[in-house]
Amino acid sequence: MAYEKELALISKSTEEIIPISELETKLDKSAKTGKPLRIKYGIDPTGYDIHIGHLVPIRKMRDFQDLGHTGVIIIGDFTAQIGDPTGRDESRPPLTHEQIKINSEKYMEQLFTILKPEQTEIRYQSEWFGTMGVSDVLKLLGKFTLAQFMAHDTFRNRYEQGLSLGMHEIMYPLLQAFDSVAIESDVELGATEQKFNILCGRDMQRYYGMEQQIAVLSPILLGTDGVNKMGKSLNNYIAVFDPPAEKFGKVMSIPDSLILNYYSYATSYSPERLQEVKDKLASGMNPMLLKKRLAWEIVALYHGETEAQKAQDGFESLFSKGEIPEDIPDYELSPGRQRVANILVASGLCSTNGEAKRLIMGGGVSIDGEKIAAWDQELEPQSGMILRAGKRKFARIKVV
Repeated sequence: MAYEKELALISKSTEEIIPISELETKLDKSAKTGKPLRIKYGIDPTGYDIHIGHLVPIRKMRDFQDLGHTGVIIIGDFTAQIGDPTGRDESRPPLTHEQIKINSEKYMEQLFTILKPEQTEIRYQSEWFGTMGVSDVLKLLGKFTLAQFMAHDTFRNRYEQGLSLGMHEIMYPLLQAFDSVAIESDVELGATEQKFNILCGRDMQRYYGMEQQIAVLSPILLGTDGVNKMGKSLNNYIAVFDPPAEKFGKVMSIPDSLILNYYSYATSYSPERLQEVKDKLASGMNPMLLKKRLAWEIVALYHGETEAQKAQDGFESLFSKGEIPEDIPDYELSPGRQRVANILVASGLCSTNGEAKRLIMGGGVSIDGEKIAAWDQELEPQSGMILRAGKRKFARIKVV
């Protein structure tokens, strides 16, 4: 097969490529003309705290960049004003243009931990939608039928369940699809849940007489709970902005069942190295050893090898040297600042407030190895923190 190495790199850790035969044709055309492919990925900057699950398709864009192609990030300053079209996230309301601008700048700062700035274009939807009139919008609507959109699981399910479905929400796939026309996309990246929208982009390009883009769909990275999609609302995420030690600790807290998933979608491991991980898991190797290496790889990816080693050394000083047992019970906390003394009592590490106060004042209470100095000290809890009371009592905090 021609372009076997290129296709192997692009196919690594992807769920589906539609259609892969056309991708090979595009790679051949690019090689002959010297013109890089344009690799599209759209973001709705409804916030700026990106987690490593968001970066699964971004890592694929970097693969394309390593092959010499151009990444095009679409800032959805129009689609972000629609809100969440799936109806799942009530916490994602429409945003103002100023909020979108601030969020997108912070968003790009994090994306550039993976992408090559010199091979990345940043485009705003307002470049093309800002000048559209009502007649232009009606022409856009005329490219598709209502039946096409009601075939989409999200819209159909909401309609059948009698849930609210605004007409503006149906516009979301159309706007995303027209982005592909505006920037002349060759490939669009996205999670598997974006399949409908990305295929709408192929249809839109066909209606405009353009060469159709390829859909490269990435799997969804599960959250640290091992059950749900990674997300801030469930507090099961590892943020790009998390400090190295916190990233390391969060990776170490994942269930063993996620080890291969994270190696596959959150690291740069080659297929050969992934097979080595599979073989080690099958051989009965201690999962803790594999998680340590995984945590090191993820921290090194975002902070460099020196910080990764510091994070590992810090973790091992707590756990591997016998200071803290591995089978620490979890204690669930609500988000928001709370007094450490109250947490000690509520978690059962201390029986009374008086005992908690005496233990704190005696230097017997610590969070992740750092002593609590004042009896009324407050804490902003983070999942994975280790609370220690005295020599033998521990609890791992889990924010819910």
